[in-house]
Amino acid sequence: MTPGTTTTRGAARQRTPLWSRTWVKIVGGLALPVLVLAAWQIATTTGAVPTYRLPEPWTVVQAGIDLAADGELWLHVAISVQRVVVGFLVGSAVALVFAALVGLSRAGNVLLAPTLVALRAVPSLAWVPLLLLWMSIGEESKVTLIAIGAFFPVYTTVADALRHVDPLLVEAGRSFGLRGWSLFRTVQLPAVVPAVVSGLRLALAQAWLFLVAAELLGASMGLGYLLSISQTTGRVDRILLAIVLLALLGTITNGLLQLFERSVLKRWV
Repeated sequence: MTPGTTTTRGAARQRTPLWSRTWVKIVGGLALPVLVLAAWQIATTTGAVPTYRLPEPWTVVQAGIDLAADGELWLHVAISVQRVVVGFLVGSAVALVFAALVGLSRAGNVLLAPTLVALRAVPSLAWVPLLLLWMSIGEESKVTLIAIGAFFPVYTTVADALRHVDPLLVEAGRSFGLRGWSLFRTVQLPAVVPAVVSGLRLALAQAWLFLVAAELLGASMGLGYLLSISQTTGRVDRILLAIVLLALLGTITNGLLQLFERSVLKRWV
């Protein structure tokens, strides 16, 4: 390695802002959870908070070990992940279709946008009684509720982005003979790719929120069901375990979507 190469790499490291360095991001991201965990441990061991309200961290870990030993924990996790993935994919796919109709067509905007805006204001729990009546308490009602949650972030973000694509880009494409699908694929789609990815990330977060609403009512397995049954039996340790697992799963799936985002943006932007 030449002295010039070493100097160049050293200069590059010096130019990297402190808060943009990988190790700083990792340490900084772990700092708050570690502090919360330490405060939690201190509060329970000193008796500042009674253990029947807030069990010690190891008690929560032990609850997870006990559930994992007989396979029940993995079944709860697998069922919840499956529901979120299916609902997220279905809701996002339908949302992209409606976003294209509203964002690319004036008639679609006039006919569909007001109704969709009104439906967006409906709280998630308001859909539950209707879905239970229509689809009973099977998987269809739960996946549908999650799909509804995933639909609106994608629809809103992408439809708005399509409506605001630079008209000069569209006119330039038309001047080259692009029409319909070819115009959309060549000009409009690349212009809204960042909005699509942003909408998908918001939709994934919404899918996890709607999962809990779906499983709290009318479920026999899943992390939402674990929350509900643990409340009934007074198992605060299992309630906290379910909350931690939901946070971890949400973080993991968001990280996977970030990898997808990088590959898509590298190709299209």
